[in-house]
Amino acid sequence: MGRSRGGLTTKIHALVDADGRPIGLDLTAGQTHDSKMAEPMLRNIGKGAIILADRAYDTNALRTLAKEKCARANIPAKRNRKETFPFSGWVYRQRNLVERFFNKLKLFRGIATRYDKDPRNFLAAVKLAATRIWIRSL
Repeated sequence: MGRSRGGLTTKIHALVDADGRPIGLDLTAGQTHDSKMAEPMLRNIGKGAIILADRAYDTNALRTLAKEKCARANIPAKRNRKETFPFSGWVYRQRNLVERFFNKLKLFRGIATRYDKDPRNFLAAVKLAATRIWIRSL
């Protein structure tokens, strides 16, 4: 999908719930910045949700979206930002649920090695693996 110095790459973007189960999945090219997919994926979040993300997602647009949706953005500010925002380190620790989801996803060999070259087929395989992860968590 995307080209980088190491060859063709793909980024998997995931939105997970409070139990670490995937709610939304999407793909972008490897050279695309992470925050580009944040807004489309967070369009359907509910009122009172807490958005946990790392510094790469610290954009004014994402914070505005959170305010519009009556959600709380618990995102650490970038180091070069002049403004400060409310941030809870204790709540931020729960962000590891996303990392755990990706570790479970990497257990599927076809996903980890990306056998499918067509992005639609690869996304379908990722969604099938995510469905298995969801079912196992019940």
